Amino acid sequence: MVASTRRLPASGYVLAVDGQLKTEFATREGAWAGAQELKKRRPMLQVRVNDAMTKDSEEVSLPVA
Repeated sequence: MVASTRRLPASGYVLAVDGQLKTEFATREGAWAGAQELKKRRPMLQVRVNDAMTKDSEEVSLPVA
């Protein structure tokens, strides 16, 4: 069995969860809102927001209280 690989789209933003591309978003704000919500529910996951145009990615962390 061969696992399918998801590729970074040509535009928009993608959430990467534990190194695997998961959800696409049209805006940076939407991607960050989704990433922060996921991180609040599952703080042990490694969540990154990837920008498809610039190929940059940023780690999402919980705010220090």
